[in-house]
Amino acid sequence: MRPIVMIPARMSATRLPNKPMADIHGEPMIVHVWRRAMDADIGEVVVATDSTEIAEAVIKAGGRVQMTRADHPSGSDRIHEAVSALDPTGLHDAVVNVQGDLPTILPSTIRAALIPLMDPSVDVATLVAEIRREEERTASQVVKMVGSELAPGRFHCLYFTRATAPWGEGPLWHHIGLYAWRRAALARFVALPPSGLEKREKLEQLRAIEAGMRIEAVAVDAVPLGVDTLEDLERAREMLA
Repeated sequence: MRPIVMIPARMSATRLPNKPMADIHGEPMIVHVWRRAMDADIGEVVVATDSTEIAEAVIKAGGRVQMTRADHPSGSDRIHEAVSALDPTGLHDAVVNVQGDLPTILPSTIRAALIPLMDPSVDVATLVAEIRREEERTASQVVKMVGSELAPGRFHCLYFTRATAPWGEGPLWHHIGLYAWRRAALARFVALPPSGLEKREKLEQLRAIEAGMRIEAVAVDAVPLGVDTLEDLERAREMLA
């Protein structure tokens, strides 16, 4: 494969204003995420943004930026516009979408997302981690993956939900919102209208499942810290100290 890593970033977060530019030991958070993606060493890394402030910070650090429209409803739409502009001939046949608020993500975690795409029947690959804290089993903000285990740590994803599922004894799997898209699957996905289950659960990956796309997941050791609040930002600063 010839993957490209895309990091969508915008400044309009409500809980933590100007989140991508939040300072972590002298550098904006988006630059930390870019460095982690570079360290994964799986292909070119590009930040897709509508913000000149974000673009200037990334370029200053030595990174590459693709400017996009400001009105995208999701990061998937933003990276599709960016990769279409950067690579109109389709040289890159896989697109890894790394969220811009994961400054502590391990490069090995990013690399793991590509593993399922080695199977040509897989349209989208993603990541999960076993839920080990009891309170997370019922927390609606913790998205659960329901799937069939194909091999140890490898799953065919059947559903994603904010509810506690599946029922009965056994592990529950926390979905990590990092995706590796086959290029054609990403183009098909953004052309589809939001699906019924997607709107009900507020989970866009359900649009792909309802459209018949095959999603597979790889288990990793831990969920990377997503920075959404000031408390999260302080944790990230401690972790990266």
